[in-house]
Amino acid sequence: MLKESTEVEKIVRPLIADKLKPHVKKVDAEAFYAEEYLKSLGEAGLLNSPGHVTAEVVAKEMTVVEETAKSCMTTAFNLWCHLASLTYVRSSANKELKDKLLRLLEDGSMLGATGLSNPMKSYAGLETLSLKAEKTDDGYILNGSLPSVSNLGSDHWFGIVASTDQGNEVMALVSCGIEGLIMKEKAEYLGVNGSATYACQLKNVHIPSTYIISEDASEFVKTIRPYFVLYQIPLGFGVTDASIKSIEKASAKQNGANAYLSVQADELAEELENLRKRADHLVKDINWSEILKVRLEAVKLTLKAVQADMLHNGGPAYLQKSHPARRLREAYFFANLTPTIRHLEKMLAN
Repeated sequence: MLKESTEVEKIVRPLIADKLKPHVKKVDAEAFYAEEYLKSLGEAGLLNSPGHVTAEVVAKEMTVVEETAKSCMTTAFNLWCHLASLTYVRSSANKELKDKLLRLLEDGSMLGATGLSNPMKSYAGLETLSLKAEKTDDGYILNGSLPSVSNLGSDHWFGIVASTDQGNEVMALVSCGIEGLIMKEKAEYLGVNGSATYACQLKNVHIPSTYIISEDASEFVKTIRPYFVLYQIPLGFGVTDASIKSIEKASAKQNGANAYLSVQADELAEELENLRKRADHLVKDINWSEILKVRLEAVKLTLKAVQADMLHNGGPAYLQKSHPARRLREAYFFANLTPTIRHLEKMLAN
C-alpha cells in the first residue's frame, strides 16, 4: 500500500500547493470554501473506482484525505463529506442512481455530502430521526429539518435517512436545487467556517425512486458505516502530522527550552505511525469495533498533538491566524464530528 500512497501523493500534492494552500487562511478566517480544489481531485482521477477493488479505492482516498488535512482539515472534512456520499452511491443496489450520478461524483463534475449525522446518532440510541417520509407511487415526500449539513452548494447533493409512514427507514440522495428545500448558511463556528455548512429544512420535498439509495436504511447503514468512519481517521492523521512538523521546526526556540516539555515530536510520531499501521490493516480487513477504537485513539492523539504544538510554539501560536491555533480549532471540531468522542465511548462500552 506504501507504493500506491506514494503515487497518490505525487498527484495530490501539486493540487494542494496550487489550489488549496494559497487559500488556507481565508478558509479559516473568511469562511472560504475550497470548491475548486475539491473538484480538481476528481478531475485528476483520484476518486475513480471502476476496475479497482474496494480496499484499493479506500486506501487511495484515505491518503488524499490525510494529505489534504496536513494543510487544511476543514477542506479535508469537506472531502470526507463527498466521499461519504460516494460510498452511499457505490454501495446502493439502485442501478439507475449509479448510472446517473456515480461518474459525476467521481470525476469532479458534482459534489456530494452526507447528511447522516442525525441518523448515525439515531441508530446509536442518542437521538430520534428528524426526517419523515411518506411513500408515493413514484418515490417519497420528505418533511423535517437537519440542523447542520456540510459541503453544500446550489448544485450539490446530500444523503438523508427518514422514517416512513410504513414503519421502515428510507435513504435517499437529495439535490440542493430541489423544490421545497430551504437552506440557511451557518458560519459562526469556533473553526471550520469554510465547510459550506447549512441548516436544511425540507417541506414536502418529492424524491423520485431514481434517487432512493435504499428502502431498508437500517440494514444499509450497517454496510456503509465502516467506510463512513474509516474515511474520518486520516483527518486526525493529517493534523497530527502537521503538528509534529511544527513542533520539530520550533525545537530551537528560547535556547532549546522546548526539550523540557513533557510531550515531544518523536513520541507523537511513534504513536501516529502505530495508528497508521492499524488503519491500513482495517482497510483490508474490516472490523467495526476496531475501527471505532482507532477512530477514538486518532481523536485523542490529535488533541494531544495540537496542544503540544501550541506549547512548543509559545506566544506566536496564540495569534488567531497562526497555523497552530487553526489546528487547535480543527482538532476540537474533529472531536465533535459524528461519531463524537462521547458517541464513540458509548458504542465501545456496549
